[in-house]
Amino acid sequence: MANAPALLPDSLGGRAFSFYPPIIGIEHNEWTFQEARWSEILVRNSKSAEEVWIPRNYLGEVSKVEEPVMIIGLKRELEYKGGTVWPHNRRVLQMPPPVTGARTESGSTGAPPPQPLSELRLGGTESRIGKLIGIALVAGILLTFLVVAFLRQKQTGGTIEYQGVLQAELGFTIETDFFAVVRKLGRPESDKWQSETGERQYRQLSYPKQDLFIILMGSERESVRYIGAKDGKGRIVHSVKLPGGRNTEPILRSLKPF
Repeated sequence: MANAPALLPDSLGGRAFSFYPPIIGIEHNEWTFQEARWSEILVRNSKSAEEVWIPRNYLGEVSKVEEPVMIIGLKRELEYKGGTVWPHNRRVLQMPPPVTGARTESGSTGAPPPQPLSELRLGGTESRIGKLIGIALVAGILLTFLVVAFLRQKQTGGTIEYQGVLQAELGFTIETDFFAVVRKLGRPESDKWQSETGERQYRQLSYPKQDLFIILMGSERESVRYIGAKDGKGRIVHSVKLPGGRNTEPILRSLKPF
């Protein structure tokens, strides 16, 4: 920020400006000049319409550049309290002086040796914060486990089923037709259609030895394609992605045995 010698604030007219550093305690840092006295000026906050008197001896330089807004420097960091600005004093924590003990006749000090930094941390505030964080993490993990267990029990009725995934063995895709299935698995023991008519046609090929039911789907019987497979208990063991990116698993789940 390029600076120029300080201007009289009453020459600002109606132009908006900001203080730097911003006044602590006031969130919006955009002001307009209202009135001037020999020792102070009155400014109004453009958002809250709050009016504040600023002593002139706190005013510093004014920026040459006025875009996006003019900047008026403050010689001290100010804080807004009780309708008035005050110099802001940052608190500095003073470290306690080192403890030195009187030396004994043998030359050793009477005070105990200082504790290592790690021991001080374990016995202080940092240790307590670490313990609270650890307790919070353990509680979060436990809560997550309980929620997952509850949802699983609600969906499965309290039993956990492990389903075999045959995707690597089958190698079928949405482009696989009836003849490709037969070339891979042989002739099915049964070949059924779900219904004679319908917007979609479903074809089920049965392979009891492999515990597989291959499902084909299409708008016409001549164009049905592979959408997945189920086992003898009706569980989905393989599904594929449709051209739009959706998976065929919901369709397979909605199909009743036929």
